[in-house]
Amino acid sequence: MSTQIRFGTDGWRAVIAEGFTFANVARVAQAAADYWRDHPVPGCDLRVVVGYDRRFFSDRFAECAAEVFAANGYEVLLTSMATPTPAVSLAVRDRRCIGGVMITASHNPAIFNGFKLKSHYGGSSDPETCRAVESYLDRSPVRRLAAAEAQRQGRLRRVDLQPPHVRTVRRLVDFAAIGRSGLRVAHDALFGAGAGAFEALLAGTTCQVTSLHTEHDVLFGGLNPEPIPANYGPAAAFLRRHPHDLCLVTDGDADRLGAMDGRGRPLTTHQLVCLVLYHLHCHRGLKGRVVKALTLTSMVDKMCSAWGLPLLETGVGFKYICPEMIKGDVLLGAEESGGMGLPGHIPERDGLAAGLMLLELLACERKPVRRVLLGLERQFGPHRYGRHDLHLPQARVAALLDRLRNAPPDRLGRWPVAEVKTFDGIKLIANNGAWLMLRGSGTEPVLRIYAEAATDTDVRRLLKLGLRWTRQV
Repeated sequence: MSTQIRFGTDGWRAVIAEGFTFANVARVAQAAADYWRDHPVPGCDLRVVVGYDRRFFSDRFAECAAEVFAANGYEVLLTSMATPTPAVSLAVRDRRCIGGVMITASHNPAIFNGFKLKSHYGGSSDPETCRAVESYLDRSPVRRLAAAEAQRQGRLRRVDLQPPHVRTVRRLVDFAAIGRSGLRVAHDALFGAGAGAFEALLAGTTCQVTSLHTEHDVLFGGLNPEPIPANYGPAAAFLRRHPHDLCLVTDGDADRLGAMDGRGRPLTTHQLVCLVLYHLHCHRGLKGRVVKALTLTSMVDKMCSAWGLPLLETGVGFKYICPEMIKGDVLLGAEESGGMGLPGHIPERDGLAAGLMLLELLACERKPVRRVLLGLERQFGPHRYGRHDLHLPQARVAALLDRLRNAPPDRLGRWPVAEVKTFDGIKLIANNGAWLMLRGSGTEPVLRIYAEAATDTDVRRLLKLGLRWTRQV
């Protein structure tokens, strides 16, 4: 009996050797090959890019997918090493490919791997495309051509996609200003595919770069490669001993960004988004629509209101933000997990490009990042945030969310509920702007509980309230 395969928030993910097997990777690759052949894109060739991260057997899984595409008549560009996802997406667009595949489970635990679909425009495939590829599963038998033979026939080439990505990202920013800033930059790669990236990006400048956790460790040092404070401990200890101006943190496939200040104190992904938005509008003088996932801080709402920027709120997952970026006139696309899409770039989150944009901000401000944040808080008020991930069977998650949608509470602790949003999980917004949200993960059997309020104490109270609700089902 075949394993059931479903695309979630960003592609298909499963536990290695359970659901994520060579046979299932080949099934999904065959479905994608059949779909793209049946749905040609004007101006694009029957060519695909296949990339991979540093997870266990990612290179082998990527080669398996490449063999399927080669057997189906595609020209295949297979990365010659573990590569950041945005470099793969950029290559899909710039090389006129009909699509791409990235073998990665991003921030998930080491036991997972995944299969991300990229469309011709250089971004995450939209939900309709993902559902269509699902519908092609097992329509035709899997065809594979051994990689060595595919290379001999000229159907498969191994390529290094990182140099063109470095050149592109440098052109996005005022690289000369960064280059003469003398910033002391640390980068915690969390053992992921972004290892060494900022050394390459900042080579030849006056910036001093310290790279941390660049070893190839398929267990990610015992941590999840997710840019959140829970995973910053070792790098934070290093920074307390060796201060820098900023520490950038990338996730397992380097499409998302976290950070710490120069002394190891964590910055939230929400703060990073606000810093980038402030820089793009107030320093660069740019305007346009802001597109954000509904789990992102409401400080963005206040900034957009004050500056006259149109704001659109979407469900969680960059696949919802990407279509808006394709339409154009988007100043910033952003989500709570640290994913940011920048103007003039691919319609895709790019942790390396976002990191350079933060360095441009510091080169422009010439002051510590904490002082810049303090100025934003003086203008828009304090916003504290917390998230709790609870492992729960999907049936219990569904039952809880159904109950809350059908009978939402009228209070969040001592505050009346002013608004309820239910288009991705359930989000309850109090009359003072504080909010609590619950939603099931699109990639794991996990319930995520999010909260934002003016104080850390109130955030903890809201998270406890969310946990209490889970015990009622």
